[in-house]
Amino acid sequence: MIKALRGMKDIIEDSDKFTHFIKKASEVSENFCFEYIETPLLEETRLFKRSVGESSDIVNKEMYQFTDKGGNDVCLRPEGTAGVVRAYMEHKFDKMATPKQWYYYGPMFRYERPQKGRLREFHQFGVESFGEASVYEDIKVILLASKILDSFKINYTLKINSLGCSECRPTYMKDLVSFLEEKKDNLCEDCQRRIIQNPLRVLDCKNENCQNELQTAPKITHNLCENCNKDFEKLQNELKKLNIEYEVDTNLVRGLDYYNKTAFEFVSTEIGAQSAICGGGRYDKLVEMLDGKPVPAVGFAMGIERLLPLVNIENQRNGIYLGIMTEDARDMALAKFNELTKDNKVYFENRVRKLNQHLKKADKLNLKKVMIIGEDELKNETFWEKEL
Repeated sequence: MIKALRGMKDIIEDSDKFTHFIKKASEVSENFCFEYIETPLLEETRLFKRSVGESSDIVNKEMYQFTDKGGNDVCLRPEGTAGVVRAYMEHKFDKMATPKQWYYYGPMFRYERPQKGRLREFHQFGVESFGEASVYEDIKVILLASKILDSFKINYTLKINSLGCSECRPTYMKDLVSFLEEKKDNLCEDCQRRIIQNPLRVLDCKNENCQNELQTAPKITHNLCENCNKDFEKLQNELKKLNIEYEVDTNLVRGLDYYNKTAFEFVSTEIGAQSAICGGGRYDKLVEMLDGKPVPAVGFAMGIERLLPLVNIENQRNGIYLGIMTEDARDMALAKFNELTKDNKVYFENRVRKLNQHLKKADKLNLKKVMIIGEDELKNETFWEKEL
């Protein structure tokens, strides 16, 4: 028997939760005037090398990368933002003055060790907003994420940080590297490599010993320039006004090279060790890094598989069961099925069954109304009806 590849999963048992999540998250995003965008699963590898970063684990270890029959170096997308930015530039939105905001969902691919809540093919729901430099756009995007999670009654903690900008980050990086060099022998091999390639990522290491060593590391929030500090204070003040509880986590750096200023994560203790259920931040330099005009941008992504265990669907009956008790009733039932499906969810059982069998199946399918055609109903062109 041929089975699904390791880390790849059929969506069957949770398909109702999966489609419900996408539908609800899309509705909330559209209430914020975000429009839907869909980008290809396959992109040029260099798109992610230049955006996510050559030193990142995603590029170094996790991408599904190969040469296609045309000799092109391509890969399955490991995350959604870079592809959306590529589309933004390719369709020349970076040359227009009008802000653009999109939401998207779909599969992403990373070759990593499968575990609970982490697959090699996984699905994300995300949003990206281009053209607004104000911290109020950061607040709006965080508010959107919180409303999506609130709509499913998911308990979470919001963590925020500021990663600074090109003015204040270099000074902080010098202090951080000096600190890390002193601790180098006590850090894991990955962190020792990151000191040279991307020292900021050391702060995000999940190794417990590394985290103990980093407790006295310099804090980026203590080194912010006047503008970054002002924005970070405004972010906190406005979140308080919106009654969105948060924690400042100075080790929160997000794992990708393109972030600056605001970074945030929503975490939940209800799903085990992999507690992050949504993450995002501002990436004002990414469009420019990919050869576009400078455009401020901010967004987030949610891991749908991680969220599904926390999503509950109210078990309310809905829809119509349409059945027949005589062979001659099929044509009449089919005509009624055609009529009903214009405005209703309808299950059409076209096999002849006894009334009790129809009722049991309608109950099992959690349908609200039963409509049956027997011999008498066929003669009178009526239906036997019952609410469950």
